[in-house]
Amino acid sequence: MYRTFPPASPYTSRVTAPLPDSTVRHLYVHVPFCPSICPYCDFHVLTRRAGLVERYLEGIEAEAARLSGEYPVDLDTVYLGGGTPSFLRDAELEALVGSIHRHLGWGRVENTLEVNPGTVSRERAAHWRGLGLGRASVGVQSLDDATLLFLGRQHDAAQAREAVTTLLGAGFRVSGDLITAVPGQPLEADVRGLVDLGVGHVSAYTLTIEPGTEFARRGVTVEEDDEREGFERTEALLTALGFTRYEVSNYARPGEESRHNLAYWHNRLYLGLGPGAAGHFPATGDGLLSRRWTNPHLHDWLAGEKPEVQDVDPAEFVTDALFMGLRLREGVDLADLSRRAGLDVRAAYAGPIAANVRRGLLTLEGGRLRATPQGWWSLNRVITDFLEESPAASTTSSRQ
Repeated sequence: MYRTFPPASPYTSRVTAPLPDSTVRHLYVHVPFCPSICPYCDFHVLTRRAGLVERYLEGIEAEAARLSGEYPVDLDTVYLGGGTPSFLRDAELEALVGSIHRHLGWGRVENTLEVNPGTVSRERAAHWRGLGLGRASVGVQSLDDATLLFLGRQHDAAQAREAVTTLLGAGFRVSGDLITAVPGQPLEADVRGLVDLGVGHVSAYTLTIEPGTEFARRGVTVEEDDEREGFERTEALLTALGFTRYEVSNYARPGEESRHNLAYWHNRLYLGLGPGAAGHFPATGDGLLSRRWTNPHLHDWLAGEKPEVQDVDPAEFVTDALFMGLRLREGVDLADLSRRAGLDVRAAYAGPIAANVRRGLLTLEGGRLRATPQGWWSLNRVITDFLEESPAASTTSSRQ
């Protein structure tokens, strides 16, 4: 998630105040433990070993206490991600939630738990609801046993169906993850089957082979034509079933959008808690708007190694906001972004805006910049144009 942005902008000197709202309202907590490591996964995850979870929970307590004294926090959303947070034992998850409550509070609007289907039971779902978790993001990935076997998942289709049904019965708002463009996958059956279970939200990602993963070592490949077909067919199927594609990879029934993830896509401030977690924090002075940092992986985090930190000036804030905001169907309100960043975005980036409108990758209507369907597919190219337009100076990257 951590990215290096282009050099700072001469607009920096104009900014002497922090962002209009410097209160942090969103919290991401990374739980790095998984029952097994999937062959396509390149996240910071590991299997549990004796004493390691206990040390992790002690680290969470200490980090939460430190962050509470450094930043103004009034949480709307909490997201427990991983890894597999639902893999934690009941007492362990209770301790984790307790640390958050003690030092940072709890989300008033939405609190999400990422769930592996194999960890769900009626009793556990009721326990999670009792802890104040109301939304579950379930790693279904497919409802076809052959596809799940290829993906290295430890659950079968029946377990996935039962997990979703159990969570809905316990009162959770449920989102189901799907992986598309898998060789031989019955995509229509996967999509229809998940929707028929009653989920209100679907996150659909094309299978991507990342360097260093087991799939990469095996030489597994995904053809671009297959990736694009999965990308387009998923939208057609879910739209026909009453879902709206509100972000490149995310679909929802009305009111079921992920409030937490919308904070990322709107480039809001958020805390990152735990090993490998990234955060976007308020900063003042020297023309800065905010800071981004990424915690080290578990063993270095436990040893007290400091996070990798990047100061964010107005130009970097704008390119980051465009990178994230153009993923949304609603796009980016340029007047609002200009107000938040302290520079005239439409004037500063007139060149790449005009060029990508001509190419049919962006539209600009009423001051709102949006990606077209082709622009969504080519978003990296679009953002590269904005990065290259950014004026050159120097950036700050350090360990603090």
